Amino acid sequence: MAPWVLHVDLDQFIAAVELLRRPELRGQPVIVGGRGDPNERAVVSTASYEAREFGVRSGMPLKTAVRKCPQAVLLPVDAPLYEAASHQVMDTLRGLDGTVVEVLGWDEAFVGVDTDDPVAFARRIQAAVLAATDLHCSVGIGDTKIRAKIATDFGKPQGVFRLTRENWFEVMGDRPTDALWGVGSRISARLAGLGIATVHDLARADPERLATEFGPTMGPHYGRIGRGVSSARVDDTPYVPRAHGREVTYQQNLTDPDDIARAVALLAEQVVKDIAAEERPCLRVHLKVRFAPFFTVARSRKLAEPTYDAAVIGDTALDLLRGLEDERPIRLLGVRAEMVPPEGGYDDQGRRAARDPRAAG
Repeated sequence: MAPWVLHVDLDQFIAAVELLRRPELRGQPVIVGGRGDPNERAVVSTASYEAREFGVRSGMPLKTAVRKCPQAVLLPVDAPLYEAASHQVMDTLRGLDGTVVEVLGWDEAFVGVDTDDPVAFARRIQAAVLAATDLHCSVGIGDTKIRAKIATDFGKPQGVFRLTRENWFEVMGDRPTDALWGVGSRISARLAGLGIATVHDLARADPERLATEFGPTMGPHYGRIGRGVSSARVDDTPYVPRAHGREVTYQQNLTDPDDIARAVALLAEQVVKDIAAEERPCLRVHLKVRFAPFFTVARSRKLAEPTYDAAVIGDTALDLLRGLEDERPIRLLGVRAEMVPPEGGYDDQGRRAARDPRAAG
């Protein structure tokens, strides 16, 4: 038996969970976001496949989504419901013999397994998840994580697709670089400026040239992505966040300095509750502010010493805001507290901690 990486991605997860309790909405365009009010400032959390046919996408402002699909049914976000459904799915994956499960979010996970028939095992996963939750999923099969992750998109919905070293360039070679997991539109544009337009171009690019453009670490990393090369190790170490943050999009723009100060203080208090639960104090404060109509700025500052003091965190964020010297109305504010690293630090991807003694047992 050979080791395989399977990427399990639940199809239209949030919308699908909502349809389980509202079966009468099946076949209709459904949009989930905010409080389900098209007049509020909120974005689409997910849309059913029927709504996506009208161009509705996750992250789109609700007002835009409703203009694209005025007949859609709007539903408010119910995070506890989705979290409970996600836990049930992940427990189902862990219950399959011989699997290692690395959770990526509510609706996706890597599954590591040794098998001589990965397609049959993928079908087994789909059947088990459907039987346990009434939810459908797609499964990508790969010999690395990046190949498994990308393969899933070719299998959607409810399908299975295998992407390995053998068929990587046949499937991906002529596609644009932003088709790769980890290459966004900005990086793709910079690559295009170097004459690198396709995955094949990126795979053949000179590593030194990439390092000159993106740095000695990220440059070669993008080259490896172009070849589909990444870790194949599925790690079930519990996720340990680097930071906790809160942000609010205000239904009415903030203009009064006292209102702004109170809003920042409230966000800082909420963030302190989150980091206190982690038992790791704040080491660096991050501010996010979106001025009207839609101009976003982020700033950060390291503290003199770690703290749980909401006043210190709030005052630091407010000082960062004042330092912008921008008096435009504020549409959104966010405060994030970057915490002291856990014992053992983070792994080489900077996402997960080495096994945290507090999580063992």
